[in-house]
Amino acid sequence: MSRIAPVLNVLSKVLMLFSATFLLPLALSWLLADGAQRAYDEAIVITFVAGAFTWLFTRRSQRELQTRDGFLLVLLAWTGLPAFATLPLLFYLPGLSFTDAYFETVSGITTTGSTVLSGLDALPMSINLWRGLLVWFGGMGLIVLAVAILPLLGVGGMQIYKAETPGPMKDTKLTPRITETAKGLYLIYVGISIACGLSFWLAGMTPFDAVMHTFSTMGLGGFSSHDASFGYWNSPAIEAVTVVFMLLSGINFSTHFTAWRQRSVSAYRLDPEARWFLIVTLGSALLIAIYLRAVHVYPDFLQALRYAVFNTVSIATTTGFANTDYNQWPIFAPLCMLLLSSFASCSGSTGGGMKMVRAQLLFRQGRRELTRLVHPSARLPVKLAGQVVPNNVIYAVLAFAFLYVFAIIVMTLAMTASGLDFITAFSAVIASINNTGPGLNQVGPATTYAVLTDFQTWICTIAMLLGRLELLTILVVFTRTFWRA
Repeated sequence: MSRIAPVLNVLSKVLMLFSATFLLPLALSWLLADGAQRAYDEAIVITFVAGAFTWLFTRRSQRELQTRDGFLLVLLAWTGLPAFATLPLLFYLPGLSFTDAYFETVSGITTTGSTVLSGLDALPMSINLWRGLLVWFGGMGLIVLAVAILPLLGVGGMQIYKAETPGPMKDTKLTPRITETAKGLYLIYVGISIACGLSFWLAGMTPFDAVMHTFSTMGLGGFSSHDASFGYWNSPAIEAVTVVFMLLSGINFSTHFTAWRQRSVSAYRLDPEARWFLIVTLGSALLIAIYLRAVHVYPDFLQALRYAVFNTVSIATTTGFANTDYNQWPIFAPLCMLLLSSFASCSGSTGGGMKMVRAQLLFRQGRRELTRLVHPSARLPVKLAGQVVPNNVIYAVLAFAFLYVFAIIVMTLAMTASGLDFITAFSAVIASINNTGPGLNQVGPATTYAVLTDFQTWICTIAMLLGRLELLTILVVFTRTFWRA
């Protein structure tokens, strides 16, 4: 208990701060009198009181957190906060089970975008706004947000930031102080979000839809306020805006920060991930467009290009928006898109998957091993952006890749054992662990995850958490070594 109490003390403060996030949808609910006000009132009280009682019982256990405490805090935050986030949904939608509500909020906070809800167009605006807010907050990490203010609470933030930040290069600092780094990243995040919202509005969305879909686009989460997603508008202009901001959100926000601080675009040219992210994503979209035209899915190339670019970028960046039911395309195209979601987005972005930097390192390590077969005595360092990558990083990437594939195999087998067909099971697991959203067959873009049983839903929920926290952050907590003194 002496190890957990200091972590719970910090978590209690995060929980009390989290109760304030209900205020925005509450204000909208009161303004529109949509009938959901009481749900937010009760959610605020329950969440704040739970945080206050936890703080009361652990207030004498405050101390500077160690690295292993940071991992535990991240795990508890990302599993605990979604439970409280379910409250407005459970209170307003009494027929919704806790399993489905928790799946929905985990999907939002992990920026996955899978949903069990239908009839989104008829839901109160405040409920849809709450779903979008979860994606936006999850996009850069609720813990990173807290890092900017945790020093005010007497707790350091570097160990939490390192546990939370996606990608293998966790020790890179943008500013001398971690608090300033977190604030800088959020300034960039908020600034691009404002530009995205204004662009949506100018392209033809209503102000509410512009805000809602800005949250989903910047977080690469894919939640929409319409059952038809972007097919609701059937607007090339709105789709073009979305593609631009999905690509921006798929690039490392540290690169955006550096470009802004240097007032130069050279940061993008020097980023080893950004270039390949754009080449692979847009190149794949072009190839899929050519394929769709060749097999006569669309009557002309421009129409094929429109749908291929939007949906390929959406899935590759793990956003999950759709402007058509690509589940009806020949299976080659959607499978390629799901494959892209496994590695296309950059580390430090709001996207999911293995990340482009890991894919690059795995490719270069594979090439190094092939060369060693011919030249066993050669010294062949793996380099990235001209810098030698230490072997311990390579080993960590190899371990991550093994666990990533192993988790997919185990969860896919569990899903098929529970009665799902292979394509549905495999795509649901891939879409969940990559935080992508829609899968194929029964969980395709024109349907929801409500077709799954509770057991299958919990598997997908675990997959989303594993993917968002990049497996190692979660699994390390369940090792014997972690709990040894």
